Amino acid sequence: MLHNLHSTDTIVAVATAPGVGAIAVIRLSGPEAISITDSVFRGKDLLQQASHTLHFGTIRDGEKVLDEVLVSLFVAPHSYTKENVVEISCHGSDFIVQQIIQLLLKKGARLANAGEFTKRAFLNGQFDLAQAEAVADLIASDSALSHEVAMKQMRGGFSQEIKRLRGELVHFASMIELELDFAEEDVEFADREQLRALINNIQRIIRDLLKSFELGNVIKNGVPTVIVGKPNAGKSTLLNKLLNEEKAIVSDVPGTTRDFIEDEINIEGITFRFIDTAGLRETTDKVEAIGVERTMQKLSQSSLIIYLFDITEVTAAEVQAELDRLNPKKLPLIAVANKIDQATPEKLQRFESIAGLVPISAAEGANLEELKQALIEKVNFGKLNTRNQTIVTNLRHVDSLHKTYAALDDVLNGLALGISNDLVAADIRRALYALGEITGEITTDDLLDNIFTKFCIGK
Repeated sequence: MLHNLHSTDTIVAVATAPGVGAIAVIRLSGPEAISITDSVFRGKDLLQQASHTLHFGTIRDGEKVLDEVLVSLFVAPHSYTKENVVEISCHGSDFIVQQIIQLLLKKGARLANAGEFTKRAFLNGQFDLAQAEAVADLIASDSALSHEVAMKQMRGGFSQEIKRLRGELVHFASMIELELDFAEEDVEFADREQLRALINNIQRIIRDLLKSFELGNVIKNGVPTVIVGKPNAGKSTLLNKLLNEEKAIVSDVPGTTRDFIEDEINIEGITFRFIDTAGLRETTDKVEAIGVERTMQKLSQSSLIIYLFDITEVTAAEVQAELDRLNPKKLPLIAVANKIDQATPEKLQRFESIAGLVPISAAEGANLEELKQALIEKVNFGKLNTRNQTIVTNLRHVDSLHKTYAALDDVLNGLALGISNDLVAADIRRALYALGEITGEITTDDLLDNIFTKFCIGK
């Protein structure tokens, strides 16, 4: 799909977050970015200045001074978009920002669409589509691991893997296409055994990449962790201690939590999305019953379960029966015995049969570090080395990898059945197309719009 690589218009948007701050940055990109800025800037002649330079002056509407600013120049092609780019750092008043933007619009710029700066960078060859999507992931990263994975992808780690696989497949595709030109002479340019070996290897790599998505999705979006248990087991107290704030209502009255409460904490670079739920019990209270029903729904949507129980109120057999009932899908689960400060050593000993039990006192904050370590171990990040592992975090990439794998299956089946070369070539082209969708070698306008409209306006 061909795109217009050289836009004739100049776009403008605020590149900093909305709201009052010390400064705001207004970004322009396009052929007239420098000349439009120069027309309202009082200071040096910006058209005569070198790329990557800073210039102090004022922005004026006629003789009216709107603000004192610092202007950064990036002359094409040495910029984020490979176009002329100007960044105006002004005072962070919404009024000032809007006054300057309105003036720039009057001088010939237009408002940028969501993600249009990054879209232009992609269309102008600054980076491929997977790297462009990693820019959005980097902006949204809120943990050490999500930052590390996004940074690696933005620098082309995942893209290089895909391009290497695609390059190897292109070679065989061209050999088979060449055979079609010599069909009458019955010659074979593509070694079928080498092709099978290549496809088996590519499929093995794709399986590893698809398997990594389970991990990548958790790194990107956090681990949905549901805290469940009977009323008054101490779920809300535990949540408050983990969050280090009074987020949940704590009361001696059973059934206080009628709905679920959700918040995030970061443990050793991993984001856990904790959900405190209504206590599990039979109830005639309609509102509380709805809360219990929602608890069961949240359980089915979680990736990790903390089952909290009051060790002074139940037996080990009752706890084990409840664990079996609540977790038919065998999700990762941590059984947590609360109120150990009120239990005798003999009482604690009776619960040794519960696998992986973590004893705590939520009220006193005892053994919370042990619980945090158990959480890390349950999601199996202890042995993760993201520097040496390609991790897929994007659902669009997963879909393309599945389509590639299916097309390669068809190639193998076709070779086994001895089908004609033109059909084998068609299946290889399908695989190449699906791989090309990941990096943007194959794109449509609808695909690009769907990706870049999810970006913020100034990116």
